[in-house]
Amino acid sequence: MDRLASSLTISAAALAGVATALPAAAQFAKPEDAIKYRKSAMMLEAAHLGRIFAMPNGTVPFDAKTVAENAQILAAVSQWQFSGFLSGSEKGETRAKPEAWSEADKFHEMASKGQDDVLRLDAAAKTGNLDAIKAAVGPVGQSCKACHDAYRKE
Repeated sequence: MDRLASSLTISAAALAGVATALPAAAQFAKPEDAIKYRKSAMMLEAAHLGRIFAMPNGTVPFDAKTVAENAQILAAVSQWQFSGFLSGSEKGETRAKPEAWSEADKFHEMASKGQDDVLRLDAAAKTGNLDAIKAAVGPVGQSCKACHDAYRKE
């Protein structure tokens, strides 16, 4: 099995596992569980964003199918991570700043904008058009950076 197929299989398995666990996500047993959950979701996001971002900037050859597959996974994962920002999970082994909780409305607004940008990237990826993908990639990166600058410890 080639590396892409293997990555997609692993990602699909992870997605299936998380999807079946979603009803329990709101009931984390411990704050540490919520932290692990959101870190896992963000790790998946970073992996799939990296695969997408490498193509429009020319680091790897453009493959519309790969972009579409990764954008679809990213669109799902981007909806999950913020359910792990529960009260009480601001303490512990986390890179999230306390402001993610004290400025919850602003934080959720930024998160929602980022999710919308990811959905637009997913729609652009489905067209297979490199110019549309390039146009959609920038706002995703900007949303991620803005949220990390405001709410992630360095």
